[in-house]
Amino acid sequence: MQSFLDIIKGRRSIRRFTSQLVDQETLTTILDAARWTPSWANTQCWEIIVVQDGEIRAALSKLLSPKNPATLAVANAPVTLALCAQQNKSGFYKGEQSTVLGDWMLYDLGLLNQTICLTAQYLGLGTVIVGLFDHLQTKALLQVPEGYEVVSLIPLGYPDQAPSPPKRRELKEFVHYDRFGNR
Repeated sequence: MQSFLDIIKGRRSIRRFTSQLVDQETLTTILDAARWTPSWANTQCWEIIVVQDGEIRAALSKLLSPKNPATLAVANAPVTLALCAQQNKSGFYKGEQSTVLGDWMLYDLGLLNQTICLTAQYLGLGTVIVGLFDHLQTKALLQVPEGYEVVSLIPLGYPDQAPSPPKRRELKEFVHYDRFGNR
């Protein structure tokens, strides 16, 4: 069995998938893990659209930037998850912004992205987080109502590649003690 650190260190951005379908039990396991993701004041501002229809995935892929290497992943993965967030919920209290950082939906959706990707890695699936796409057209295609935004897309499936790990910064390059600059 993989340790949690092995799962973190082993996760890669996967852009090529086999034709093997993701069974409903595996998908439900991933979605159930997602619901346990922490969020601002437990607001759980997210909605997830599970896109399995090939025509819709193909249409989604056409909404990515032409240079985005994940274009084929969105079209060819057996599942693409569209992660949406309700605006003005996370980071707000009684309708008022709580911090100088404003709407925390991106923070909460970042946590959700990671939960989904790490759970998929644990289950032997691959993912890539896609953020460069036409958000307005994607919102229209997926019929996302006003007050919500499509934040990211996650193609999901069994990997057909095993990328090498990317170079990571050393701890001494970004860890500070007590004050910024104390390394």
